[in-house]
Amino acid sequence: MSIATILIALILGFVAWKVLVGLVKFGALAIIAVAAIYILSQGSTF
Repeated sequence: MSIATILIALILGFVAWKVLVGLVKFGALAIIAVAAIYILSQGSTF
């Protein structure tokens, strides 16, 4: 394999990692938002 091929693979891996981490963060925020809406819709007071 040439140096260029290795560099392209590393760059693609880095981009894929960033996208995956971003999706995980977005998913966590979505779960928190849904849980908050569910708790508020129950009308319970803290």
